[in-house]
Amino acid sequence: MTKTEDDAAPKPRRGRPRDPERYRRILDVARSHFYAHGLERASVDAIAAEAGVSKMTIYSHFTSKEGLFEAEVRDRTERVVGGLVGAGMLDEKEPRKALLAIGEQFLTLAREDEALGQFRSVYGAAGAQPKACQAFYRQGADRLIGDLAAYLRRADAAGTLTVRHPRQAADLFLAMFLGDGHIRGLLMLDMPSAREDRALLREAVRVFMAAYTRVV
Repeated sequence: MTKTEDDAAPKPRRGRPRDPERYRRILDVARSHFYAHGLERASVDAIAAEAGVSKMTIYSHFTSKEGLFEAEVRDRTERVVGGLVGAGMLDEKEPRKALLAIGEQFLTLAREDEALGQFRSVYGAAGAQPKACQAFYRQGADRLIGDLAAYLRRADAAGTLTVRHPRQAADLFLAMFLGDGHIRGLLMLDMPSAREDRALLREAVRVFMAAYTRVV
């Protein structure tokens, strides 16, 4: 049996990277390669060469190409949405304002060309790359829904919303941004305008608040 380039990968180091700039450079280069070539066809050798590091350096941080892909998804989610929701920076006493902020940033993430490219890549590799699909779900949808559900629990405890099933409610809210515009993006058709996205955001928050605002 022929060994793949992942077979010889060493175990990743734990803790913070010793060289954050190099770590960031690897992620940035990997992002462009995953977008341009898809997960299956992206090459660790090519990523290493463009980032100016050895392949073993990439493996020391990420274990495998799938591990690098998961780290890149986690990084984008954290930068665009995760830091806002997950860090508890939103006021549970002002859910409308919080939902507008969450929805706006989620739309930014969902509309990015690179994020859409990852959706296409993962969907296309669903049967052949189960670990990558699990990583994409874990660091993307699962994490965002979980973080939003945690905020909704706080809002329910504060008495500003009535949310019996926070994870289900979080899923419903984010799903409102994955309709026509998202499908058009996946199919590489004309995308909604910024004005259309703003209207979608306002309507999604209005509908959610109408369903979950606590009646006194």
